[in-house]
Amino acid sequence: MTKTILILTDGMADETIPELGGKTPVEYAETPHMDAIARDGACGTFLTLPAGYPTSSDVANMSVMGYAPAQFYTGRGPLEAVSQGIDLAPNDVAWRCNLINVDGDILTDYSGGHIETADARQLIADLGDVLNSEKITFHPGVSYRNLMITHGAEFTDDVAYEKPDSSQGKNIHDILLKPNGSSPAAAATVAFLNDLMLRSRSLLASHPINLERDVPANMSWLWSPGRRPDLPPFSEKYAGARGAIISAVDVIFGLGICAGMDVIKVPGATGFIDTNYEGKADAAAAALDDHDFIYLHVEAADECGHMGDLKLKMRAIEDIDARLIGRLRHNLKGRDVTYAVLPDHPVPVRLRLHTRDPVPFAICGPHIKPDACRIFSEREALSGDIGYLEGDQLMRRILNCP
Repeated sequence: MTKTILILTDGMADETIPELGGKTPVEYAETPHMDAIARDGACGTFLTLPAGYPTSSDVANMSVMGYAPAQFYTGRGPLEAVSQGIDLAPNDVAWRCNLINVDGDILTDYSGGHIETADARQLIADLGDVLNSEKITFHPGVSYRNLMITHGAEFTDDVAYEKPDSSQGKNIHDILLKPNGSSPAAAATVAFLNDLMLRSRSLLASHPINLERDVPANMSWLWSPGRRPDLPPFSEKYAGARGAIISAVDVIFGLGICAGMDVIKVPGATGFIDTNYEGKADAAAAALDDHDFIYLHVEAADECGHMGDLKLKMRAIEDIDARLIGRLRHNLKGRDVTYAVLPDHPVPVRLRLHTRDPVPFAICGPHIKPDACRIFSEREALSGDIGYLEGDQLMRRILNCP
């Protein structure tokens, strides 16, 4: 098996944009290194967000890794809990807890103004001081991405929820939790947790940290609950391949841990445009010495898409290409390495949310016969020789694994 690096450019895919002359951001941006992978290899498209599942990165990255959501998906909350080392008891349910901004009753920012991690940790700690009990506990994460755990058989994860990054501009009272079906447990869970979220508004709005912020993180938002998933080890699924995962966010680390992959944390990796691209590239190159496969996840373009900021998304794409992929290829020049690059889902800046469109991918390696694709883009990939893939077909093609 050839040493392999997959560069997962979260949320990079987009639509054609009139201001860019009818090109997509990745088509318009300067991306010589992604283009080289496409030119020297072959392209296609891949379905990451099958119908019936949330349009979220946990589903999408699980699909990229070849773990079918229909068989293995249990929610985002438990994956992040695994990453944080939280031991979930049988009756525990883990919930993702965003710190959001509301203006009146309108959800205006899913990230609380991309709140800094230190400030978020203090808000979550102080929220926990008031609200933690034998029934619930709050746990800090990275920036706006935090957790809340419910304890006890009275709570269920059988509820309907709305993703905050898909709900910007909506009235919070229209998108609160709702029970799935008519079970008493679901009704009780929803009533308890909706009250909890609404109570958090007064607690957070008056917090000294928020009084100093242009965009205060003035409400907690609970979503994507579940219990720990049971994934077969990556190495068993893919012919003994020893894998490692590099990211800045807990949901990706949690997936890797559940799949038995090694986790590599890079100082200065933030999950935003100020992330340590060079450090991630160096860590990935070094990790190839004792791993067969590196899953290198970078979040920046996704966040810019949710912000609806085209200029910032273009900057993120070009930084990923030059500072991460370019540095990585330079560090590994002369070595026999397979490269794959793809986003996990689109985030059109016009919509500011995830869509289910299949994503483009490019693979360059000794086992890949080059096709006629000259650049990496959404439209070019449609004519790639590899074609349309689903399930674990992409990962098996990348790893040259039957």
